[in-house]
Amino acid sequence: MTVEIVLLAMVALFVGLRLYAVLGRRTGHEQQPVVRAAETVPLAEASATPAEASVERAEAAGLLYEEGAARGIRAIVAADPGFDVGRFLDGAQAAYRMILEAFWKGDEQELMHLVGDDVRSSFVESIKAREAAGQKLDNRLVRIDRALIHDAELDGRIASISVRFEADIVALTRNEAGEVIAGSVSDAVPTNDLWTFRRTLGSDDPNWMLVETDEAA
Repeated sequence: MTVEIVLLAMVALFVGLRLYAVLGRRTGHEQQPVVRAAETVPLAEASATPAEASVERAEAAGLLYEEGAARGIRAIVAADPGFDVGRFLDGAQAAYRMILEAFWKGDEQELMHLVGDDVRSSFVESIKAREAAGQKLDNRLVRIDRALIHDAELDGRIASISVRFEADIVALTRNEAGEVIAGSVSDAVPTNDLWTFRRTLGSDDPNWMLVETDEAA
């Protein structure tokens, strides 16, 4: 009887160790599931096409694009049912930060993977000019207050989406001695940009390239 109890205890210990190894231990820092409003599909959408359902989910989640962009968004979703408006805007905001920081640092290599040829040429020209002047940008993106799709179109398989960014940026220019010659550390400047991203639908590259920048009206 004693032997059987010992054997059962050993089996229980072995099973417990296996579960610990597979499931791990809760530390209080586990990532919780994120439920997005855009992923909640009303029953009325059950008969909608994937393109219609995706756009309607975006509309239900809040103002993600201007009225004039709706037709282009629907065309893009119809051509690529995997396209999601909310996820695109999340990625656009991440790209906005990455591209600005690469430009401010003068990182031409990083820009090569994020922007199209025309934009890269313009950025590189500006980087070379400030290097020649012995100047350095010490800018910081404080926050993006708003990102909204301004326009969208599909030309064949080429999709173009223009995003209006409203952001606050601390803009500083320093000379070779590190002295501030323009801007202020304490003041964030409201910025309104209109950036156009482009991608060939169905291509192996899932990334959208920045192909045009402008100041939003």
